Amino acid sequence: MQVNETKNEGLSREYSITIPAADISVRVDAKLQEVGATIKMPGFRPGKVPLNVLRQRYGKSVLGEILESTVNETSQEVMQDNDIRPAMQPKIEVDSFDEGADLVYTMSIDCMPAIPDVDYSKVKISKLKAAVGDKEIDEALEKLQKDFKKTEPVKKARKAKLEDVVVIDFKGSVDGVEFPGGAGEDFQLELGSNQFIPGFEEQLVGKNAGEDVEVNVSFPVEYHADDLAGKAAVFAVSIKEIREQVAQAIDDEFAKSLGLEDLATLRTQIGERIGQDYDKMSRTRMKRELLDSLHETVSFEVPPRMVDQEFDQIWQQFEQAKEAGQLDETEAARSEDDAKVEYRDIANRRVVLGLLLSELGSQNKIEVSQEDVNKAMIQEAQRYPGQEAQVLEMYQKNPQALASLQAPIFEDKVVDFLFEMVTITDKEVSLEELMKDPDEDAKPAKKAKAKKAKAKKATAKKAATKKPAAKK
Repeated sequence: MQVNETKNEGLSREYSITIPAADISVRVDAKLQEVGATIKMPGFRPGKVPLNVLRQRYGKSVLGEILESTVNETSQEVMQDNDIRPAMQPKIEVDSFDEGADLVYTMSIDCMPAIPDVDYSKVKISKLKAAVGDKEIDEALEKLQKDFKKTEPVKKARKAKLEDVVVIDFKGSVDGVEFPGGAGEDFQLELGSNQFIPGFEEQLVGKNAGEDVEVNVSFPVEYHADDLAGKAAVFAVSIKEIREQVAQAIDDEFAKSLGLEDLATLRTQIGERIGQDYDKMSRTRMKRELLDSLHETVSFEVPPRMVDQEFDQIWQQFEQAKEAGQLDETEAARSEDDAKVEYRDIANRRVVLGLLLSELGSQNKIEVSQEDVNKAMIQEAQRYPGQEAQVLEMYQKNPQALASLQAPIFEDKVVDFLFEMVTITDKEVSLEELMKDPDEDAKPAKKAKAKKAKAKKATAKKAATKKPAAKK
């Protein structure tokens, strides 16, 4: 094998690698003999097929396999010999190869940068703490009161109206034939809740208890049951009772109906739950501040192809959002050049922080356990009621999807590790400040920075195009 280094710039390396034809031939013959030991061919005993016959019959198919394995083996050998830690999969381009000729290919590599040591104790961040007040607890209680509605039969006979609960028996049919799941008895349906398919509940408004109603509707085109999607249906409905909602007092009895001892216990439990929500918001802000601080503190060269790859993904998402009309007015009106500058900065930041966290996790043996992955899969599956099994199967069969779950788990574990090392100061704040977008305060500075960069760029352009002064 002949190896020539053709590029050595920063973290980029490029090698031209030549594998002599004789070496390829030896590899091919060895593979053919391996094949010959297992195949059966008419006129030959097992394992006794001549090499020239094997070469004629299987040579071309074996050659492709040998080329792939040769490139994989020799490229690994070159990286080991040159003590290279690739940041991503090397780029391989076959320059020339013909049967019986040398194999020549080019390998382009982005090397892992040297990550500098950091005194994390000097990194200072704030932990925002907002107190849970009676106002927040009262608002949560009111929402809980609405979620656990109480109804009772109307005291005076009247027609059903929106927000009433009607007790009904129903049977549905399509083309005169009843379909599975289309019938029910003593079903309590809140009118206006959109629990049933569009148009069903509206046809019960204005009807009386004891009345039989024929409800005509059409299933949505995108209905989950393909055999019903888009079809017209008729429901025979009997209204057995009309119930109206009554205000439920927020007292000890209400707390007991929820399985708690009294109202004080319920308020305490709600306060704790809200406090947990505040803690999650605080952690998100801490993580953002930590990553911002690390990005400002730590500086090292990053692999250009990694930045390009990250930028391409961001830009693709930007263009898709633009095409779908999902950008806000300011973003949509921005020039493409300005957007690309900002998104490349974002891509560079992501690569820097990704490499830093990866190295820190590796050095400290931080790993994602199977239990962590299983928990994340279950949480994700629970977001799709009725489709949990399909979601779990998708993750189990799709390595990329599984990796998309593992990456944020690993990042959060490393961030938690860093929280133990950096200096954290508690800061009492209002709920409004806790919920505030941290980018809001940065926007004026960001705009000034962008304006300054634009002016600097214009000055550089002017200097570059300025005609030289005449010699005296």
